[in-house]
Amino acid sequence: MRFNPRARLDTGRMRDTGGRGGSRGGGGGAVRIPVPTGAKAGGGAVGLLVILLLVVLTQCVGGSRGGLPLPDDRLDLSRVSGADSNRYANCRTGADANTDRDCARVAVENSLTDYWSEQLPASVEFRPEGVMQTFTGSVSTGCGQATSQVGPFYCPVDEGIYLDTTFFREVLERQLGGPGGDFVEYYVLAHEYGHHVQNLLGTMGRVRTQQGPTSDAVRLELQADCYAGMWTRSATTTEDARGEPLIVDLTQADIDQAIAAAKAVGDDRIQDRTTGRVNPAEWTHGSAEQRQRWFAVGFQEGSLEACDTFSAAQL
Repeated sequence: MRFNPRARLDTGRMRDTGGRGGSRGGGGGAVRIPVPTGAKAGGGAVGLLVILLLVVLTQCVGGSRGGLPLPDDRLDLSRVSGADSNRYANCRTGADANTDRDCARVAVENSLTDYWSEQLPASVEFRPEGVMQTFTGSVSTGCGQATSQVGPFYCPVDEGIYLDTTFFREVLERQLGGPGGDFVEYYVLAHEYGHHVQNLLGTMGRVRTQQGPTSDAVRLELQADCYAGMWTRSATTTEDARGEPLIVDLTQADIDQAIAAAKAVGDDRIQDRTTGRVNPAEWTHGSAEQRQRWFAVGFQEGSLEACDTFSAAQL
């Protein structure tokens, strides 16, 4: 992927609370493998799912406007702690994004925000995510305290996306045998932004069953993969505030990285690699085949209707 050197970057929603993470090879220790089993509800993929579903089931259901009913329509960021490290202060243009992975992250966030601002139905109010925050070790969020062990995640209470950037090197590549490459992270960010879209649409309130190959939890995750495919399809059409294209080139190699990453984080793939067995009854995010296929659906069809996993007879 190449960014337009003339594009202006908006860092207003970017935040970092410590460490340079994996962007320049410094800071942060190894992250535990996210094992998707019911045995360890405090870590990995299930730890994230428990946080997410707890919020979904206690706060999202019955929301009057789709998403979370927040007082006065203002986000409560009081539980997001830590001083900003100014990690993104020097990210000003697409030229910066072409030479600095931190700035590339800003450009992708800007692209996701521009894309989704045009995709929601007229009846749904679009608002960008509250913050996209990088951290090292642990972070305080509206959903509670979280550590690097949960991997990148979205918190619907403060509408923030959180990630320890060491996840991609330490867990996805080294422990899960997933692919390297910049677009791997962009796929993950697009997936998490997909959860924000689900929050705005009220889809999170449809989650009732939490485990199993056709569970609502799996449908939620596969839909977020499909939304990531939608953005990827149109990424080169997104613009900055002045109408300048943000992304000028997206290659087949980028798309291949996203598909390979989706395969690496399939429940069956992780179960087999970490425990030597595959148990579909414990799936929370979908199989490798499902995750690849629904990303492809979003990429090929490019519509919210095509990504309706909750109505799909076959996942």
